[in-house]
Amino acid sequence: MSINAETEKRWYVIHTYSGYENKVKVNLERKVHSMGMESEIFKIVVPLENEIEKKNGKEKVVSHKVFPGYVLVEMIVSDRSWYVVRNTPGVTGFVGSGTKPIPLTEGEVKKILSACGEDAAAPTAAKANIDVEVGESVHINSGAFENFAATVSEIDYNKAKVKLIVDMFGRETTVEVGFDQIEKI
Repeated sequence: MSINAETEKRWYVIHTYSGYENKVKVNLERKVHSMGMESEIFKIVVPLENEIEKKNGKEKVVSHKVFPGYVLVEMIVSDRSWYVVRNTPGVTGFVGSGTKPIPLTEGEVKKILSACGEDAAAPTAAKANIDVEVGESVHINSGAFENFAATVSEIDYNKAKVKLIVDMFGRETTVEVGFDQIEKI
């Protein structure tokens, strides 16, 4: 079997056994390193999205696979790189027609990577760190509501925003501010 070597790196989708996405990523990373394939296989990504789940009145950030059974690989396709990926335990094959893998378009890659936080422009729970929980009291340190005390009502890790309840003129008002605009009391 011969695959025409491409000179540019592109993103490809590999199909895995369901539930083996992370194992495939780890195994493939080890293989790339041990076989010296860093110049042909660059990034291996299991697209994840963070969701806030409420359980017993507490909110918790949980990661879910965006595409269960699939892993993204940035690589230059050659006979050798194709063989390394294809023969990694847990991999069932490339997504594409027959024996030739079909790369994702740039638009598809940007959309997928930014949605799962791989793009620096999209803050995620892993990148946006905040040390408060729902129900805690905070002090707003900048913006239109500077110097107000508030209670956290909702945390949006994907947007790096917090919804707060502020007491204004004897009425509770909901405001939304960035993580950097509050500090824990």
